[in-house]
Amino acid sequence: MTDQQPHRFERGTDGPKVIVAGLDGSESSMRAAAYAAGLARRQNAMLALVYVQPVMSAGAALGAPVAEATGEVAEELVNEIRASTERLKDIWNVRWEFHTFHGDPYNGLVTAADELKADAVVVGASESAGHRFVGSVAVRLVKAGRWPVTVVP
Repeated sequence: MTDQQPHRFERGTDGPKVIVAGLDGSESSMRAAAYAAGLARRQNAMLALVYVQPVMSAGAALGAPVAEATGEVAEELVNEIRASTERLKDIWNVRWEFHTFHGDPYNGLVTAADELKADAVVVGASESAGHRFVGSVAVRLVKAGRWPVTVVP
């Protein structure tokens, strides 16, 4: 005879149920979103597309309207994603949500993955030379070791 354990949340059972894909408008992040959409479709998972809006930058220090600009980027991403899903709705059916978080990309994606109870994270490879000094978001996510991370070139 076995003792029944009360049901509780369990990560990673029967494939991913929530896949977080980081978007920043770069070609690499758009390829990552497309890859994550295919994975979500095949696994019947929820695709959470995440854009992390920067809080402060050099432009903001000089008086540039950064919040307004990043809000516009988020709106453009949503419009592009909606247009893509509309074109493909008769071919593929993918459940998706769009989320914005504030902060630096790494911490924003960590927060998103935690709050959305992600089973997997998909990001594009860094296209910036600056990541050699700070470390790319992808490498930092892999090193965190909290979710399976797929890096799409």
